[in-house]
Amino acid sequence: MTPDIIGAGIGGLTMAIALEQKGISTRVFDQANKIKPIGAGIILANNAMQVFDKLGLREVIEENGNPIAAMNITKPNLQLLSKVDLTFFEKKFGVKNIAIHRGTLQKILVNKLSSTDLILNHRLSQITSRNNQHLLHFENGQQLTSPTLIGADGLNSIVRKYLFPNTIIRSAKQICWRGVCDFQLPLNFKSELNEAWGHGDRFGFVQIADNKVYWYALISHEKSNDTLSIHDLSTRFDHYNSIVQNIIASTPSDKIKMTEIADVKPTRIWYKNNACLIGDAAHAMTPNMGQGACQAIEDAHILSTCLARHTVHNAFAAYQKIRQPKAHHVVNTSWMIGKIAHLSNPIAVNARNLLMRLTPSFINRKQTESIFRIQKV
Repeated sequence: MTPDIIGAGIGGLTMAIALEQKGISTRVFDQANKIKPIGAGIILANNAMQVFDKLGLREVIEENGNPIAAMNITKPNLQLLSKVDLTFFEKKFGVKNIAIHRGTLQKILVNKLSSTDLILNHRLSQITSRNNQHLLHFENGQQLTSPTLIGADGLNSIVRKYLFPNTIIRSAKQICWRGVCDFQLPLNFKSELNEAWGHGDRFGFVQIADNKVYWYALISHEKSNDTLSIHDLSTRFDHYNSIVQNIIASTPSDKIKMTEIADVKPTRIWYKNNACLIGDAAHAMTPNMGQGACQAIEDAHILSTCLARHTVHNAFAAYQKIRQPKAHHVVNTSWMIGKIAHLSNPIAVNARNLLMRLTPSFINRKQTESIFRIQKV
């Protein structure tokens, strides 16, 4: 068995590393001409770091990222509404939560590969069936046959379209700006993820390296065909704490990326015959829990273990049975949090903020622990 992985993102590369370490060779195809340090930041929560610890990557990730000791929800003025103490989970599970540049993480993963064939400049355009195998058609004109296929190709997955063409992508009716800037955070913010909730908007920021800050800003936006600009970003958050305004002002406009937020409506099946989906291809989620990449990393851990123990079809079935309940819980919870975070009615916002302040810390801890606990195979 030599599985082919479509997509050299975080999930696809982690999948390849996990398979290598179980003695299973693979090929990874990606559309990029070369692996570049692009993208914004990423939070590797405790569950993801537990997997990377098993793969021998914990120390190098910690060395290249910034440990996060707390996750805070605040008002726009950065007054605290809710706090999750992450040091509790560090002690419980033996790993830290790490904020890191996505490009840095991708480079670390590529460098960990040894026997995997990483094949670049191969943008998948179509898949057809041939003799119970998959014929991969690439935009560069290449055609390759694949006996076992793993789709790690994201929200707009070609593999998913091939397997399940009727899957529904849901718009959250939110626009997100992301950026990384050179910025000196006050000392008390350097080991925290802070997300400020306003009226139909929010802004999050976290340090990912010395004097490097990753930030994201979201607004409710009903009309996807309207053109938004950096001016809209600055104007929308001009009443937030001056730290927020200064972070935006410190980011070159050409380094800010804007995207529409969407997810995949949960589906019952992630595999068909000898092809299977992982990560966003299977269960893309809105970014409201910081778990998109983390759940893909968990997928890689579970699926690689299943493939090492079972035949391909049985491995795919076992992986789906183990992973689907948790992944769908995160998808649905993240969708709900996004709606709550973007309440705009002043009365509803005040009630939300009061409820968050009154929620006991042990409830937040219990909910977080259910996400951080790695499933057993």
